[in-house]
Amino acid sequence: MAALNILRQKILLLFLTGFVLSFSYNPKKQWRIIKAAGREWRRIDERALKDEIQKLYRSRLVNRKENADGSFTFTLSKEGKSKILNFQFEKMRLEKKNWDKKWRLVIFDIPEKIRPARDALRNKLKELGFYELQKSVFVFPHECEDEIDFVIEFFEMRRYARTILADKIDNELHLKQIFKIT
Repeated sequence: MAALNILRQKILLLFLTGFVLSFSYNPKKQWRIIKAAGREWRRIDERALKDEIQKLYRSRLVNRKENADGSFTFTLSKEGKSKILNFQFEKMRLEKKNWDKKWRLVIFDIPEKIRPARDALRNKLKELGFYELQKSVFVFPHECEDEIDFVIEFFEMRRYARTILADKIDNELHLKQIFKIT
């Protein structure tokens, strides 16, 4: 992804806005995504945009379809989606807002034959700030449903992973110290 310039990254991210909206179940988050996308479109120079879209088309990151009225519709190709998902995945961070007194748990039982995927999921959860309660049980105190759904889908682990929203955990005092919450 480093080879892509900033304008190309921004265009791919904007193409992906609809896809990202499908992962967000929260109307407030959806509205924030739409507003951010609108701001970014206005910041792009029109001539540079046309040139960059042509480059994207030639690089096979987007598909182009000519419409009956002579206009064109551009969509992300499978390769383009893969590149932008990797970009989003690498930059993903979880917001640490006021604690709502709920615990988010991610549990999984991933077969040994796909151990690299299991290890990658475990490492990503740790990177995002989850605490490992057990080898395949992770906890986080802040709202992150959309992000965790994205991570689980990214690793194609939906059939092996579950999320739980809990009101109480027996070692809550210890967890509060770890996450520095009261």
